[in-house]
Amino acid sequence: MGILDRLLKRKEKQNEEEVKIEEVKTGPTELEKLCAGNSEVLEALRDTMFLDPTKIEFSIKDALVNAKEMEKAKDELRAAIWYRIAGGLAIHEGDVSKVKEYFGKYAKLTGKKLKILEITEEAVKKAQEYYRKYLEEKK
Repeated sequence: MGILDRLLKRKEKQNEEEVKIEEVKTGPTELEKLCAGNSEVLEALRDTMFLDPTKIEFSIKDALVNAKEMEKAKDELRAAIWYRIAGGLAIHEGDVSKVKEYFGKYAKLTGKKLKILEITEEAVKKAQEYYRKYLEEKK
């Protein structure tokens, strides 16, 4: 019985530590602060935008070339991924029409409904505010 008691106590201690770790909560992110009161925009951007697009090493043109190549090769999954990347880069550029076009193609290939396609202008505007603030702080 002594061995079983020790094993069970060890598991109980591990569970208590996990609970303590979960209790530590962080405050709202910069994006959440910026979109406070507008959960639809937050949801749309959370699913689509890059928080730091300066770390992406290829251009929107490269992403489009790759997406079109994958479409020709009938590889819809990879094409969708490249369109999603191009859409995220278009958000960074602030081009609403490109955001609609690229995420529209992504949605068509995957069959998913994206919130950003419903509120594109508003979402891109908030993303631009975030980028102005975030990229200035980063410099």
